[in-house]
Amino acid sequence: MRVVSLVPSLTEAIAVTLPGVLVGATDWCTHPADLDVPRIGGTKNPDVRAVLALRPDLVVANEEENREPDLAALRAAGVEVLVTEVRDLPQAVRELERVLRACGATERPGWLAAAEAAWSELPVGGSRLTAVVPIWRRPWMVLGRDTFAGDLLARLGVDNVYAGHSERYPRIPLDELRARKPDVVILPDEPYRFTADDGPECFDATSVLVSGRHLTWYGPSLEEAAGELRRRLPDKSGPCGGSGGSGKSSPSGD
Repeated sequence: MRVVSLVPSLTEAIAVTLPGVLVGATDWCTHPADLDVPRIGGTKNPDVRAVLALRPDLVVANEEENREPDLAALRAAGVEVLVTEVRDLPQAVRELERVLRACGATERPGWLAAAEAAWSELPVGGSRLTAVVPIWRRPWMVLGRDTFAGDLLARLGVDNVYAGHSERYPRIPLDELRARKPDVVILPDEPYRFTADDGPECFDATSVLVSGRHLTWYGPSLEEAAGELRRRLPDKSGPCGGSGGSGKSSPSGD
């Protein structure tokens, strides 16, 4: 089996589970760190000719991360393309199982069971935080409805204030984001790379920097994501819970 992955999450899942199956990946596929395969461009602008030159039996993609014209071009050239859709954790698990079976896995990987266990063991109930979760600036964009990252945060006791928005990634003016007075502003390092000096200064609420891989990737990173994200979030019983926050930034350390 020869597989090209156009999705960083799936690249890591396949490489860890089925070493040697991947023959190509995108420039954004950073994990595993020692992955040594040809790169075929970005998730939004893959070099279709380069993909075809690798003679893949299967290309794995995602309906959100990859563009349909590129996938259609691969299909037109006779390549099988498997497209995933991920809106929440249970769907992510099902899609991972489907992808790995298609790539030749005959058993469920241990890391997937461990990831399910890590997320199922989270405490239930207790006070909750409200959050704004920017993913881009200039213009500001945030998590809206039906997102995988939003589902993970909800399981951690964090309610996205834009979860009811009609768009999945709405553009919201900064003044409006501030006016919502969330308990916390969660700033991932991808797709926009928010840092301690780029992002937190725009908000009065407590800001926390988190790993985008832990917040948005569905793959082996899920096993540690629950614990890592919980450690980044402020104490729900502390001064920021329900107060609008202190305006201080918590470094990610990633």
